[in-house]
Amino acid sequence: MAKTQAMAGQGLRRRLAALVLLAACIVPAGALAQGSDDLASLREQVMALHSQGKYAEATPLAERYADLARRRHGEQHPEFATAVGWLATIYFSQGRTAEAEALYKRALDITERALGPDHPAVATLLANLATLCRAQGRYADAEVLYRRSLAIREKALGANHPDVAASLEGLAGLYQAQGRTGDAELLYGRARAIRGKAPDLGR
Repeated sequence: MAKTQAMAGQGLRRRLAALVLLAACIVPAGALAQGSDDLASLREQVMALHSQGKYAEATPLAERYADLARRRHGEQHPEFATAVGWLATIYFSQGRTAEAEALYKRALDITERALGPDHPAVATLLANLATLCRAQGRYADAEVLYRRSLAIREKALGANHPDVAASLEGLAGLYQAQGRTGDAELLYGRARAIRGKAPDLGR
């Protein structure tokens, strides 16, 4: 049983980038000062290494990215929240869940203050945090977070946006893990319908 849960957690961590940071951790246009090419380069390197599963190599770069973003923009800037979110993702991918959870919450707080509680970036961080809770078996916490993420995305992006489909799939996966097969299938069906309407914007 423990081995099965560990494997499930690893699968969730591998899937995390697909749920998350590409869409919502993009710094708003005009938010960066000149001379931020090095920040963008670090972010791209971290993203690339994460996508390749090279988490150990990504860790020092993610830490450097967060430190540089803090020094350049301060701790209340969206770029710093992006960096903290990526560092959380790298930690989560290595099973460092306590550290990852604290960083996700920090990034979420900064993003809500900087961009507002209904911004799609908030929804992405909520989905990340929900995925972490799900991997830990904290299903009630995960459901609250997935539902809030879904509501924000439906309001901000429209009911047929691919990110809404991603939220539906996350919630469906949670239900499936709980044995709520009927509820899961309903949500998977909704997600498939959205993907079918926007094939070029899907996975």
